[in-house]
Amino acid sequence: MGKYCGPAKGKGGSMHMYIARNNFYGGNGIVGAQTSLGAGLAFAHKYKGDGGVAFTLYGDGAANQGQLFESINIAALQKLPCIFVCENNKYGMGTSTDRGSYDTNYYARGQYIPGIQVDGMNVLAVREAVKVAMAHAREHGPIVMEMDTYRYHGHSMSDPGVSYRTRDEVAGVRTARDPVARVKQWLLDLELATAAEIKAVEQSVKKEIDQAVEAAKAAPEPPATELTRDIYSGKYEAPRMCTL
Repeated sequence: MGKYCGPAKGKGGSMHMYIARNNFYGGNGIVGAQTSLGAGLAFAHKYKGDGGVAFTLYGDGAANQGQLFESINIAALQKLPCIFVCENNKYGMGTSTDRGSYDTNYYARGQYIPGIQVDGMNVLAVREAVKVAMAHAREHGPIVMEMDTYRYHGHSMSDPGVSYRTRDEVAGVRTARDPVARVKQWLLDLELATAAEIKAVEQSVKKEIDQAVEAAKAAPEPPATELTRDIYSGKYEAPRMCTL
């Protein structure tokens, strides 16, 4: 929303959300550039010897960016604890994987590092695969994980999401593979929660989101002084004021 109290201070929007204290180093305005950032973070973990692992995520569209292969190359050379996660949701910006990639086996495109393909719509499969990937990264170095997933909506506000695929296709995936619906069904089938308990959780989360949206709408826009901030090192000393 471009508001001052967001992590990006109203600049860059969702492309530049960044909060270092939570080890979240954000996206990037250049498609795929976060992969080289991830390799750098992995190098920091190796240099410090702190046992940390860096996850650097990119989509099937960004999988064709040259800097990804450069990052994988340096990560392999240095045996960096880096997990390259390709979120393959079947479509880039209006382009299906088959139209944009000659080789759609994204998990195997690291060539000289191992790769695994995971059902990205199954939270338990993702959890177990991540355990394997982290153990490998700590001991042997980089690995590629391809998350087989799907996006229901358009890529952005300018993309209606149905001009290059059918509504039946979207509805079919939602019916057969929706990750949230799958977990809800597991909870019911295994009698780990009742329908009323699940509904209560959903209502609580919806309330939290509604409150956050209202707070964001009411928040002030960034002052004019933010226009040149974060460009020159050491120029500003006063801390920012934020209540969120």
